[in-house]
Amino acid sequence: MARSQQVLAASLRTSSALMSLLQVTPVLLLLVGSAGGLQVGYYNTSCPLAEAIVQIAVARYHLTDPFFAAGILRMHFHDCWVRGCDASVLLVGPDSEQTNPANNNSLRGFPVIQLAKTVLEIVCPRTVSCADILAFAARDSVVISGGPYWDVPAGRFDGRVSNATDANILPAPFFNVTQLTENFASKGFNQTEMVTLSGAHTIGQAHCGTFSNRLPPTLDSTLNPSLATVLESECNKSGADPNFRQDLDIVTPLYFDNQYYKNLEDFNGVLTSDEALYTDNSTTQGTVEIFADNTLEWQAAFIAAIIKMGNLPNVTVGEIREDHLCQVVNS
Repeated sequence: MARSQQVLAASLRTSSALMSLLQVTPVLLLLVGSAGGLQVGYYNTSCPLAEAIVQIAVARYHLTDPFFAAGILRMHFHDCWVRGCDASVLLVGPDSEQTNPANNNSLRGFPVIQLAKTVLEIVCPRTVSCADILAFAARDSVVISGGPYWDVPAGRFDGRVSNATDANILPAPFFNVTQLTENFASKGFNQTEMVTLSGAHTIGQAHCGTFSNRLPPTLDSTLNPSLATVLESECNKSGADPNFRQDLDIVTPLYFDNQYYKNLEDFNGVLTSDEALYTDNSTTQGTVEIFADNTLEWQAAFIAAIIKMGNLPNVTVGEIREDHLCQVVNS
């Protein structure tokens, strides 16, 4: 059995397994790891059940809302891109990152992180960071959606600062290739890695406001007319549902595959920043075509890119957040 299948099978031992873990006697263990950076197996000694607990939490909520997987993956990206992977996106406050327009009312998957953290604070109190939980959960969300498994280096600390304005650096859904390239370059990623990580949109959804710029009265010529008709009927009709979410991959929206890139070739990318990868630049178009033809090549590139993203340095010295909801810093 493949490693990803083994992980998925383990994850699907949902409620009963989770309740069994709750019976484990809490023991305070020392946090150990390399001072030189993140490492695979960081919690093998201090909290051996850490990754299994996160896997089970992901599986528990995937059964009720499979789109949580995309939400968690997106939240991991929005966390790492702003201040490094420090769980600052999970902090709640009147001027936190969650209040930025890029995040406000659009982040999903909080219950998964909160369930995992609650159990971990019973099993291994003050040991596993919220930032590492989010990184593990992002990996497990990809796996449970049919994508590849990778070992997640861990040892992150939770930040104590979260400012709305800091999230202004997140790439916008209306960006063109030049803007996307510059944005990713500012974090040390090249153009190929940018196209690679954009493939995360093979799962997930978007609100009308993120692509309304492509609809009449100014119709985007790079948008497939058939898709434009569907989107307009949902977003511009009288009495349109303000909570309507459009699948970013209109063919296999719940499966982590390379269909996203095939959609771009058919001009069925929902966001400007998606379709631009195929229509706006000859270099990125070539990368789209490569990934559309070979899902294994894209998945291998994705693993390398997301591990690199997970290593983005924290802006400030952090802590192991004790709040079971990961919403507030330690006293």
